[in-house]
Amino acid sequence: MNIATLIVDNHTRLNKLITFPISLASLPLDTELIVNLYTKNELFGSTSLKLYNDNCSLDKEFITNKGYDEFSRLEKLSYKLNNGDMQSLGWLDTLSLNNIQQLHKSAKVNENDVYLYLQLPQFDFPIVYHEIEHRIPSMIEKNIQPFNPISQLEAGNNGATAISEPLASSIVDPDGDRENPVEAKYRRLIRSHRSGLLDRELKPNPKIRDDLNVIINYPPTKELSQSEKNLIWKFRFYLARDKRALTKFLKSVTWTDTSEVHQAVDILLPLWTEPDTEDALELLGPGFVNPKVRSYGVHLLSRADDEEILLYLLQLVQALKFEISKHKHSDNFKSHQYDSGLVDLLIKRAVSNDVLGNNFYWYLMVECSGSRYGKLYARVAHLYLQNLVQTPDGPDKRETIKKQAELVETLNKIAKKLRSSKDPRPKKIETLRHIINDSRKKLSTLSIPLPIPVDSRIKVKGIDADQSSVFKSNLFPMLLYFQEDGNEDAYYPVIFKDGDDLRQDQLVVQLFTLMDRLLRKENLDLRLKLFKVLATDTTAGMVQYIPNKTLSTAVNDHGNLLSYLRYHHPNESSLMTYGVEPAILDNFVRSCAGYCVMTFLLGVGDRHLDNLLLCPDGHFFHVDFGYILGRDPKPFPPLLKISKEMVDGMGGPTSPHYHKFKNLCFTAYTTLRKNSNLILNLIALMINANIPDIQIEPDKAVLKVQEKFRLDLSEEDAIKHFEALLNETSYLSAVFDQIHNIAQYWRS
Repeated sequence: MNIATLIVDNHTRLNKLITFPISLASLPLDTELIVNLYTKNELFGSTSLKLYNDNCSLDKEFITNKGYDEFSRLEKLSYKLNNGDMQSLGWLDTLSLNNIQQLHKSAKVNENDVYLYLQLPQFDFPIVYHEIEHRIPSMIEKNIQPFNPISQLEAGNNGATAISEPLASSIVDPDGDRENPVEAKYRRLIRSHRSGLLDRELKPNPKIRDDLNVIINYPPTKELSQSEKNLIWKFRFYLARDKRALTKFLKSVTWTDTSEVHQAVDILLPLWTEPDTEDALELLGPGFVNPKVRSYGVHLLSRADDEEILLYLLQLVQALKFEISKHKHSDNFKSHQYDSGLVDLLIKRAVSNDVLGNNFYWYLMVECSGSRYGKLYARVAHLYLQNLVQTPDGPDKRETIKKQAELVETLNKIAKKLRSSKDPRPKKIETLRHIINDSRKKLSTLSIPLPIPVDSRIKVKGIDADQSSVFKSNLFPMLLYFQEDGNEDAYYPVIFKDGDDLRQDQLVVQLFTLMDRLLRKENLDLRLKLFKVLATDTTAGMVQYIPNKTLSTAVNDHGNLLSYLRYHHPNESSLMTYGVEPAILDNFVRSCAGYCVMTFLLGVGDRHLDNLLLCPDGHFFHVDFGYILGRDPKPFPPLLKISKEMVDGMGGPTSPHYHKFKNLCFTAYTTLRKNSNLILNLIALMINANIPDIQIEPDKAVLKVQEKFRLDLSEEDAIKHFEALLNETSYLSAVFDQIHNIAQYWRS
């Protein structure tokens, strides 16, 4: 709003309030205010002024006629006084206003001059121009190439067109993401509440039923088209009996339409057949923000036992970010602010189950130190400890957690000291053993037996200094032998690392553990040797150590893996297993099949004979998961991690054991394909977890795993696809260059 004062002569004053039908926030940066004055027949005068100055803020000082600077100043002061913006003093106000009137009377204004005074709106704070910076679409970004005049000239000299591709535009339409009004009207018409009663009795014909089944079987990452959403909505009452269709139905709801939301969450959701846990995990992801939907997901999750919750706990802790995002600027909140009740469920389970509580506490601690949600995770940890101490043995459990934290802090300081030391490795080992034996450190004998953080089912009472050592690698991780409580001869060896982010290894091992459980549910035991990993900080953690030999060492010492297994478990009468105890070779074949499939699905890279390990009892396993999701430091890595040495250990590519290995791979692959939604949902919940290889392309992480399942193929075609990969990876392929690439990979 502007106040316009027109002075034509000493006796003419026209005051008028001008209101423009647009807000300041809607004006562009180059806005100018233009005033045109007209007589009855023609333009009398015109002037203009820019609203924003060079600093992108509303201009506070506009240029006026120099002869009237004092008059303009007094006009502004009078305006402030009338608005109450200046302190009023009766006697001084009267005197000042009288002087201003005298100034008006004494002003010498030329009869031919016209002066226009504009009083602009006043604000308590400076008004600064702000514009949302719209991101250039990724497809355009990729196509934008820097202009190179030399290359363009060369192209012209060669007879080619100088501009061979259309120029990529960086202009972004801010309305491009808005809903098409025609489509919105069409959607409202076909989803009219008037048809609700008819929809209850609506049943699809065979063709539509097949179309619905195709949509229902889409992976969770599949974006539904508008026509597919409309089809799901149309037959929503019919689909309510199918538990698999719930997430697809919720994705079809227009969450900005209150009538649709009411029908979805208040009417249909309670009627729907309860889905499996894998769908509950999807409801707790970032794609669903409605509190009632998330509460329903927590209700589904509450049916799972503690062992199943423990399998998903790493992801459920990450799901808290989507619960508390609206409170991220507040440090003071209580559990009832979490709309879905996920925090309450996790705290309740953690308090009642010591193993689950141990992992829950350490997962929270990592997030406290390495997440922008650190303060909020600290508050969740505080709520957990508050609830814990209220149980009968809660104070003792709280003291145990405190002692665990002190132990980890002590080990962390020792690891930092050894890593920064310039001493040779033997001297570092001597220093480590001396520190462990130092009674002041209370490491050789702990003050009280403690559950070891990496595996809280095991209680330990101290560290054996004589067996403890330091590895050769750059970070010099410590190998610590913890003595188990109640068994003098039992030790639990642990690798403690400082300077390494173990969260990625922790995720991979957790998914391996989940896959092993899924396979066992289908009575497929692949004898997988799964070790424990726990990140205690963003740069430190513990790894369970399993005595082993690398494939490189085993081959160098014994010639091949069969000789290694025969050395430890000979059976000369067993000709079918090449003189190896049958159960031992069976362990080797089965574990090779399991790890072959699992590492393929997660895209584990940087495989070489020094991070492929073999136990004397035949259990084969992988370590060091610094590269996943298809990343690899070497060019042309094979998709399946099966080396020549492994195939030779089974008796060669023509042996019955290798044939058994392939069949086990096929069975494991098809079994995990049936559970692909669960695996994909778990990975989706880790998108914001600061996992290094996920953070590189977070929007593609789930898709990279999904493409390995080949959900677009039938089960038979998927098996053929996997077999083709096996033939390319092993040395059965007739293509020489492919064999050469793989040989180079395993040799490096």
